[in-house]
Amino acid sequence: MGKVNYLLDTNIVSAVVNRNQKIIDKLQEVDVREEDAYISCITFYEVKRGLLYVNATRKLSQFNEFCQEVTILFLDNLEIIEKASEIYIDLRRKGRPIPRC
Repeated sequence: MGKVNYLLDTNIVSAVVNRNQKIIDKLQEVDVREEDAYISCITFYEVKRGLLYVNATRKLSQFNEFCQEVTILFLDNLEIIEKASEIYIDLRRKGRPIPRC
């Protein structure tokens, strides 16, 4: 099986910041398999603004540490949409599709 990449949604990043052990364990598996995790600049914005709004300084620090572990994708030339499409198709072809909400 080839390398899988993950584009993490705001809900997943929030779960990490809130120390959801199930999500943290899954992301550790990604790290062990030497696969890559990404967040979009939109996710970065959504999480950061929420933490700043409630003045959650400890969680903000955890979020900043988390951001050092992932690659942040910026919105230029539809790069995020293209990457998300590639990741979706890659996972779907491997029988691991992202569930629809």
